Amino acid sequence: MPQSRSTQPAMLLLEDGTVYHGKAFGKIGTAAGELCFNTGMTGYQEVFTDPSYKGQVLIMNNCYIGNYGTKKDDVESSSVKISGLICKNISYNYSRKQADESLEQFLIENNLVAIYDVDTRALVSHVRSKGAMNCIISSEILDEAKLKAELVKVPDMEGQALCAEVSTKEAYNVGDPNSEIRIAVMDNGVKRNMLKCLSERAYLKVFPTTATFEECEGFKPHAYFISNGPGDPAPLTYAVENIKKILEAERPMFGICLGHQLLALANGIPTYKMHHGHRGLNHPVKNLLTGRCEITTQNHGFAIDAEAVAKSANVEVTHVNLNDKSVEGIRIKNKPAFSVQYHPESTPGPHDSRYLFDDFFTMIKANM
Repeated sequence: MPQSRSTQPAMLLLEDGTVYHGKAFGKIGTAAGELCFNTGMTGYQEVFTDPSYKGQVLIMNNCYIGNYGTKKDDVESSSVKISGLICKNISYNYSRKQADESLEQFLIENNLVAIYDVDTRALVSHVRSKGAMNCIISSEILDEAKLKAELVKVPDMEGQALCAEVSTKEAYNVGDPNSEIRIAVMDNGVKRNMLKCLSERAYLKVFPTTATFEECEGFKPHAYFISNGPGDPAPLTYAVENIKKILEAERPMFGICLGHQLLALANGIPTYKMHHGHRGLNHPVKNLLTGRCEITTQNHGFAIDAEAVAKSANVEVTHVNLNDKSVEGIRIKNKPAFSVQYHPESTPGPHDSRYLFDDFFTMIKANM
């Protein structure tokens, strides 16, 4: 008699040889990528569809996932972007009246392989201690030797340029064409709610990540928004060159997450791969300009070099992470440009950081 989906065995193998056994959830199959964890207790659907998670297998720290189902409107892109999912407990039933379907239905439709009944506390502690590493999960291959052979084929996240895989292929517009402000959005993996926050006050044209500065200037934008995205910023030399041209033209610019790292690279500030990254909706950040603290939504495995920023004559730190003192925000002293490492649209998460959009529009109007 075939096993039910909830009891079918599954296996998780880490790059360092650690093995966890659990049960299958979602699509039956095999998935691999860089192992990371998210500390948020809600917003799993927005997290799964965030393009910045491309190439990653995600551990959800919260002990129960799926209890409020899924809703078609609660997505940040057209599909699930994580490579695989690891949970402790899952819910087949859901209680939200607005939900369209269960989490498992959503995962199956999006071809996502998941494993549950894993000791995620122990697993997250392992990642915190050993650092980010590749892993593979499978509900069809339960032979450790065969899984090891598949795992060695998975590329390291460092050095991967993934933006083109999640960026729009063709430019498109969002918002009111009659708006007095036009913003060119460089789509490195932009989230839908970031576009919503911007289009409420401006007319947008969203460009592919590989679009040139000259192509974007054809839209006659008043400003540029450099979006979030997946992978390592270091190989994205085309994006760095575009940002240098934007700075030379003195167009107002706001960078988010990967956009923050690219702005730093354009100003001679190197980036580095973090030990295990920041992912969740509860990361404390201090605004050094105002002295106020905010709880932020984050998803990144790379950061900018704090020592290099301190030595720079043109770059100033504006925000710091209160957990590890990493640089969370910068501004260019002699140009109308600034960036933050986190996601100010805050979906999911508290809206403490949405003032940054106000700051951006104030900068735009001052330069019109």
